[in-house]
Amino acid sequence: MTKADINDFRQRLLALKRRLGGDLDQLEEETLRPVGGESSGGLSDVPVHPADMGTENFDVELNLDLLENDAQLLVEVEDALARIEQGTFGFCENCHQEIPRRRLEALPYTRYCIRCAKLLQGEASR
Repeated sequence: MTKADINDFRQRLLALKRRLGGDLDQLEEETLRPVGGESSGGLSDVPVHPADMGTENFDVELNLDLLENDAQLLVEVEDALARIEQGTFGFCENCHQEIPRRRLEALPYTRYCIRCAKLLQGEASR
């Protein structure tokens, strides 16, 4: 992989990191805002209809799941940027073979070639 290729992947990863940071901020804001009552802009401290509260609870749980996924993805992106700095980016952490460019274009933060990812996923599902 050329220096230009590495720089291209660095730019992609930095853009993804910025986007994930914005997504995390927005999700945190939505998740932590008050539900029902005066604190959420209502006219009284009485929450709205119970069905609305159920929907609100579902939205909060969904946002928490999305926060967790985005936070983990952000860790993967930061680790990929560290691998660029260390000179190990683009090599499988399991078999140490070069990861095909097409895979890196699809998942620039990947740690594994497809074969090793499938192997490791199979082990994790047992």
